[in-house]
Amino acid sequence: MIASEDGSAPASNEEAKQPSSKKVRKTRKKGATSRKAAQPKSRKKRISRNFPASSFEEALEFARAIFRIGSGSPVRRLTLFNELGKSPESSASRLMITNANRYGLTSGGYQAEQLQLTADGLHAIDEEASSRERAKARIKLAIEDIEVFKGLYDRFVGNKLPARAVLIDAATELGVEDSAVEEAVDTLIVNLKFVGLLQTLSGAERIVTIDHLLDSVPSTPAPSAPISVVSVSKEVKSLVTAEHAHFETTCFYVAPIGDAASSLRQHSDLFLGSIIEPAVEPFKLSVIRADAIDKPGVITKQIIEYLLKSRLVIVDLSHHNPNVFYELAIRHMMRLPVVQIIRSADRIPFDINQMRTVIIDDSDIYSLVPKIESYRSEISTQIRRALEDPDSVDNPITTYYPALKASLN
Repeated sequence: MIASEDGSAPASNEEAKQPSSKKVRKTRKKGATSRKAAQPKSRKKRISRNFPASSFEEALEFARAIFRIGSGSPVRRLTLFNELGKSPESSASRLMITNANRYGLTSGGYQAEQLQLTADGLHAIDEEASSRERAKARIKLAIEDIEVFKGLYDRFVGNKLPARAVLIDAATELGVEDSAVEEAVDTLIVNLKFVGLLQTLSGAERIVTIDHLLDSVPSTPAPSAPISVVSVSKEVKSLVTAEHAHFETTCFYVAPIGDAASSLRQHSDLFLGSIIEPAVEPFKLSVIRADAIDKPGVITKQIIEYLLKSRLVIVDLSHHNPNVFYELAIRHMMRLPVVQIIRSADRIPFDINQMRTVIIDDSDIYSLVPKIESYRSEISTQIRRALEDPDSVDNPITTYYPALKASLN
């Protein structure tokens, strides 16, 4: 037997060959800790899309800006964004270029010196072309040239708009990743509606054939339809307290509320329960309306707190309620994400009519009910854009004072 170097009792030859289980466990634990420390921090997984990350209508607006500024000729990228009042290097600007490219409207990437419209892009915005030719170009770019949208359209054309779950299953079969499948379905529905392939027939929204659409479009030149947007709603949830509100997971719904039995309350309840809550649900946000705040005290202070801190605010401009516009102005000053909706019977005030607004036709039950699903998709699309890039918020304040931003102490 040989004495150990530290003077402790010597170990037998067999013991020396086989270290104790405690020693092994300690060694393994140390090794595991080292490996864990060596692992890089997990990053937010990027969503992989096999379709553009915006609606066709939004990309078309960007193409129109290129045409307007360049009069049909190529435009320097820096000049374009200077005219638009946006930073050419911002993520929002890069996304606009990428989406217009993916829809085939423009050529030239976000690092290109010049951007220009493609031949199809010119046809899609050409006001001097016939309505039929313009419609054909838009259908080609928005649906037919996007593989997953074309696959979904071919599968369901001629039928009623399927249940959302059916569309999601079909999109998954066509190779859309789980993380992007809700967005793919929303974008498809919004695109179909914009190009005219989703129509209300016999009391239901139906996906019509291209021939059916083109037969109803005049062959003579005519101005394109004005751009519009969509809206949302569901039942009022149980009362919550401001102390327990988690603003990062809150969507504050600003709307004309009125007394319990008033027409204003019926309007607000209908939009909230039938459109807004279903549209917000995929984003894991809780929808809160002012009458659901059960904290004693000055209600105005609580409302302002929600306006300043909520991750998202949806504003219903219907009925032109003064309090609604006051609260919208507070949110604008904070430069935080906002989605605007309004009923079709009301005019969007001049000051904010450049803001994308979801317009909901609630003139009668026969106009509203068939379109509820497409309204939900439109509002979901606006929510997605607002939450993905909150720093690119556009409102009258950011337009004229881009460096101005209020902050909480």
